[in-house]
Amino acid sequence: MEHAISLSDLMVVLVEPSQTQYKIIEGYFQAVGVPDITWFENGKDALQDLHKVKPDLLISAMYLADMTGIQLVESIRADSELSELAFMLISSETHFEYLNPIKQAGAIAILPKPFEVSDLKQAMIATLNYVDPLNLDDIEIDLASVNFLLVDDSQTSRNYIKKILSDMGGECFVEAENGKEAVRLMTEQTFDLVVTDYNMPQMDGGQLADYIRRESSQSTVPILMITSEQDGHRLSVVRQSGVSALCDKPFDIQSIRKLVIRLLQAV
Repeated sequence: MEHAISLSDLMVVLVEPSQTQYKIIEGYFQAVGVPDITWFENGKDALQDLHKVKPDLLISAMYLADMTGIQLVESIRADSELSELAFMLISSETHFEYLNPIKQAGAIAILPKPFEVSDLKQAMIATLNYVDPLNLDDIEIDLASVNFLLVDDSQTSRNYIKKILSDMGGECFVEAENGKEAVRLMTEQTFDLVVTDYNMPQMDGGQLADYIRRESSQSTVPILMITSEQDGHRLSVVRQSGVSALCDKPFDIQSIRKLVIRLLQAV
């Protein structure tokens, strides 16, 4: 099955303070089949125009003259008309504390400077999967009847995951801000899939998974952990705690969809 639209149909807005960098990035986009992008030098002008432009994808550098890429993505996620807009960061920034808020906000991709054309092509395909989700015709599960528990201390992250699951046909969502709240909810109702972050206050995702497997009456429920955690030791502990699957932020949307189906079919 093919998308109803192609890469050439996507409307892209780029916020980049350097005209030289804009020209370079524009050339990369033309190389992957996106012929035209709208360019803004600062975040304020971009935000003012987004409601009129209605793009499919917003791309930003990390450091702008008037704000950071973090502030820009937080602004669009807080705007009801723009909250589901696909977002991509292009930056040479490598520090976790700066990149993590971007990951938590539901970025399609984070590309380094410089990046390869193949990296951009993959990110644009991910954008296409987000904007125009493919139907998974081989699904034998009525996702409208699946009870999802979404656990993340970021409302933005929960909204992003919920949007992806809703596009698949999901309708029944219960949300928790941390593992402790999730434990309480699991004593009150039954869930078919738990989707959780790792780094959360009071009880993190690893502790939640360990509780579910050792103490919960729902010890066999599939647990999908989506996390920006980079510490190898911590991730090893998480795997041992009994998660069914583990994936990074940002993630490939089509892969997540297939993973959700596989976990539900395995029950």
